[in-house]
Amino acid sequence: MNPVWVCGVDEAGRGPLAGAVYAAAVILDPARPIDGLNDSKKLSAKKREALEMLIQQRALAWAVAFASAAEIDAINILQASLLAMQRAIESLSITPTEVLVDGLHCPKISLPSRAIVQGDALEPAISAASILAKTARDRDLLRLHACYPQYGFDRHKGYPTRDHLAALAQHGITPEHRTSYAPVRRVMAQNP
Repeated sequence: MNPVWVCGVDEAGRGPLAGAVYAAAVILDPARPIDGLNDSKKLSAKKREALEMLIQQRALAWAVAFASAAEIDAINILQASLLAMQRAIESLSITPTEVLVDGLHCPKISLPSRAIVQGDALEPAISAASILAKTARDRDLLRLHACYPQYGFDRHKGYPTRDHLAALAQHGITPEHRTSYAPVRRVMAQNP
């Protein structure tokens, strides 16, 4: 009998005004359970980083992928999220037998898949994917912070906080800002 390999998939970074959207795909090993898996948004940064290492060590397979800010602007955030998910699934070293995706939509793949609303809190494999996507995206935003320190990406991770909007108004946009997002468009209109 062939093994059943269930892959969990989730994304991070749909709401921010800057940076890529990240997705992860994870096939957990039933023989090596990981305690503490949960929706990444319900975990502290320190807990996510500790779980990230355990997931990478114990999972049968895992992969992280992204779609860039330019791709988000070209095809919209939903399609870019699905593209990042597709890239993550296709990068796995094992082909899953079923794909469980957090949310309402599944990426275009040739494998059996199902979308599960709040799956990141219900399915351990999706929780694991949520953690890998979030930690990878947070690291990328630290990279952006090193390039553009005046924006405070290390603090707000690109989300439309008061500080971020003030930095946009003062400094204009970077090549990493999503020009299809209304707050970024407003800044562009004010600083042609």
